Amino acid sequence: MEDLFSVVDKVVIVTGASRGIGEAIARGFIARGARLVCTARSEESMAELAASAPGRVAVVACDLAEASEIRQISRIAEERFGRVDALINNAGTTAVAADPYQDEANWDLTLQVNLKAAFILGGAVAKIMERQGSGSIINIASIGALLGFPDNPSYQAAKGGLRQLSRAMARDFGSDGIRVNTVCPGYIRTQMTERSYQDEAMRQARTSRTLLGRWGDPEDLVGACLFLASDASSYVTGVDLPVDGGWTAQGL
Repeated sequence: MEDLFSVVDKVVIVTGASRGIGEAIARGFIARGARLVCTARSEESMAELAASAPGRVAVVACDLAEASEIRQISRIAEERFGRVDALINNAGTTAVAADPYQDEANWDLTLQVNLKAAFILGGAVAKIMERQGSGSIINIASIGALLGFPDNPSYQAAKGGLRQLSRAMARDFGSDGIRVNTVCPGYIRTQMTERSYQDEAMRQARTSRTLLGRWGDPEDLVGACLFLASDASSYVTGVDLPVDGGWTAQGL
C-alpha cells in the first residue's frame, strides 16, 4: 500500500534551516528521503546539513532582510533538482524593543523577514508549482498570530499577516493544485526563546498554560510539516494547524 506520508524524493525548500525549528524540520525531511534546499545567512552554518546527505541537500546563503536575494532560492532549487514540491517558510526574527510602538526599525525588519520574505519567495515558488500542477506551501507562523501577547506588536502583526497570506495564496493558487497552509507553534525551546526558558518564573508560567505540561522541542514541528508536505494532506488547504501543546485550547 502506498505510504501517504512519504516525502521520498520530494524537493523541499526550508528557510532558516541553520538552527532551531528550521534545522529540525530539515533534518526530519532529510531522514525520510527528501531532497532539500536549505537557506540561512551563511553556508557555513549549514555545513553539517549538507554533509548529512551528499547529493540530496543544497545550501543557499541568503539574508532575508535583503529582498533582492530572495528569488535566487527558487531559481537554484529548480536548477538543481528540476522542481519544487514543498516550500516551508520558517525563517523568522524577533527583538525586544524599549518602546515597541516607537521602534520603526524593528517593525520594518520584523515584517521584512517574517512576512515580506515569505510573500516574495512564496510567489516565486508558486510559479514553479503552477507549471507542475501541484505543490505545498507551509508558512510557519505562531500562536502569536492567533492570540494577543504583550510587548511585541511587530512580531504579532507579521505572523498574523503571514497567516492571512496563507489564506490569500490558498485562494489564488488552489485551482493550480497548490495547497497553502499555516503551522502555528506554541512555546518551543530554541535559541530565540532561551532567555524566557532560563527565567524560572517565565518558564513555569508558560508551562502551566500548556495542556501537555511542557514546552515543545523543535522536533515537535516535524510531523505537522511532513503531513502538510505529503499526499496525506492532499485535500487540506487554507487552514491553521496549531502545534502548541494545547495552549490555544486552554480554558479554565
